Amino acid sequence: MNTPFVRVLRLAFRRHWAIAAIAVSSLAVALLWSANISAVLPIVDVVFAGDTLSEYVDDNIQEADQAVETITAQIAAIESGGAEAGQSPPGDSVDDLRAQAARQSNKAHWYRQAKPWIDAYAPTTPFGTLLAILSFLVIGTALKLVALTANMMWVQYVSGRTAIDLRAIFFRKALRLDLDAFGENGSADLTARLTNDVALVTAGVSTLLGRMIREPLKMAACLIGAAIVCHRLLFLVLIVSPILAFIMQQLSRAIRRASKRAMEEMSQLYGMLNDSFAGIRLVKASNTQAFERARLRRGTFAYYQKTMKMAFYNTLARGTTELMGMTTVSLAILAGGYLVLNKQTHLFGLQMTTEPLEQGQIFLFFSFLIGASDPARKLADVWSGLQRGIAAAVRVMEIVDMPVRVEEPATPRSPQRPHSTIRFQGVEYQYPSGPKVLRGIDLEIPHGETIAIVGPNGCGKSTMISLLCRFDDPQAGQVMLDDVPINEMRTRDLRKRLALVTQRTILFDDTIENNIRYGSPGADLHDVVRAAKLAFADDFIRKKTPDGYKTILGTGGMRLSGGQMQRIALARAFLRDPDILILDEATSQIDLESEQLIHQALEKFLVGRTGVMITHRASTLAMADRVVVVEQGQVAASGPHAEVIGQNRFYQSLCGSDQPIAA
Repeated sequence: MNTPFVRVLRLAFRRHWAIAAIAVSSLAVALLWSANISAVLPIVDVVFAGDTLSEYVDDNIQEADQAVETITAQIAAIESGGAEAGQSPPGDSVDDLRAQAARQSNKAHWYRQAKPWIDAYAPTTPFGTLLAILSFLVIGTALKLVALTANMMWVQYVSGRTAIDLRAIFFRKALRLDLDAFGENGSADLTARLTNDVALVTAGVSTLLGRMIREPLKMAACLIGAAIVCHRLLFLVLIVSPILAFIMQQLSRAIRRASKRAMEEMSQLYGMLNDSFAGIRLVKASNTQAFERARLRRGTFAYYQKTMKMAFYNTLARGTTELMGMTTVSLAILAGGYLVLNKQTHLFGLQMTTEPLEQGQIFLFFSFLIGASDPARKLADVWSGLQRGIAAAVRVMEIVDMPVRVEEPATPRSPQRPHSTIRFQGVEYQYPSGPKVLRGIDLEIPHGETIAIVGPNGCGKSTMISLLCRFDDPQAGQVMLDDVPINEMRTRDLRKRLALVTQRTILFDDTIENNIRYGSPGADLHDVVRAAKLAFADDFIRKKTPDGYKTILGTGGMRLSGGQMQRIALARAFLRDPDILILDEATSQIDLESEQLIHQALEKFLVGRTGVMITHRASTLAMADRVVVVEQGQVAASGPHAEVIGQNRFYQSLCGSDQPIAA
């Protein structure tokens, strides 16, 4: 059995000592719960009868001895009468009488064993006896609360640590997912699963290890107590249990389905909020606040409908459990009352007891059943919470089990550093749910050369960059460093050799220093400043930010201009000291001054390194040693600017003339 929730439980059961402590404390709670209920018998049979415990024991010893004498006489009479008639007595009736005599004798034996202790320590008045019983109840309740507190703390410890482990496993796998998985699921869906769904899973673990153990143990302790009083009567009144089990099984499936749909709606809500907050400038500029509010209201109402359906099933489960519990107790009172009031041992021709039940015994039996019905009622809510956890575990493990195309090689290879060439050899690529974008790319880039890749939208330029970074693997052909296909290299080894600067600058809600250091954790402040100076970022960092390199940028670097953000991104790439620098439209959306500064920085940095640029700006094209034109997934032209502009119409239209661009 390897269901998603079972796999989560394996994480929880790594804490062996905590699990053992949970089991022991749960058992202590159950035993103390049952022990407190057992105080009903001495209260009814001793205190309310005006006796002391010592008198109660003496009376029971006397009654047991008298019963043994009476039964022995009956046996002797039957045996002598049978002998006189020359016939054997009915063996079953004699055996029954002997069994009754043995039970009474055993009862007298145990009372005699307890008598010295009771005479020595038990109170000598009925009121003193009542006071002792109540003291026992208070102390027992206090001990139960201590055990319950310890139990709940251990459960919280295990569930909390399980949540940490599960989130770590989920996040590790999410970072390894193929890029198209983020397009299909969306970061909001992953966030919802990592936060809301994992919280529901660990709540399910907490429920299972906590109340799902405690409450059944409490119920079992009470049922065992009731069985000791009269096991046959207990079996009779539990006849409705299979009906309850069948109903709860059907409701469990409905609760899981409703829970899964509610979690899917929550993921949609995360997506709406993410879109609204990420695009807040556009929302304000477009005066679409009312539209966003309406969209969120529709989403929250849809979530509300799903939760109402889930609440209906939960209420139905709770009501069914309570009805079945009341039915069980009512049957017990009806059957037990008949036996006690009529001094009977049989019901519907079935023997329930060997001797008529006393008032104290039947009250104790009822108390145990009521004590069992309370945890049974709570189990309805517990069961619903467990079903939500099971449904959430399925959603979490869907991501953990999601296959990835980019796998680490079993026997990795590592070319020399720096490499001699980058080669695209017959590379073909088609997106899993999209068109074929590369149709046999052949391209060689010697180390130290800077190339510019241009082409119309959708021709495969960015896909080539993704394959070079090994964000995915081609369906045919190979991308190679020297003679080593990059899918035979460790991804860490490959990506240590390159740095990527994209059109959309990614900055984190951290200091400028840490944003530049991102990806180079071993760098100190001097290295960070040196990289910033090389990227012409040091001047504005010191003069135009409130705390220099310690300035917190805020989410997405919203305190900086586009050019400033791009220079910080460039400094981050420089700090990595890569063999290959990749610029994907890195200067397409910045001002002229920032572009000029970035070009100066790149001209210095690219000496002795491989540069791969995707760009449509003439000023950036001037930095390239070679221009590669990609059209319809193939290399349409390749060579110096002056050569390519004379033979490729797209490149001519891009440059706006057929004249060389001045470097």
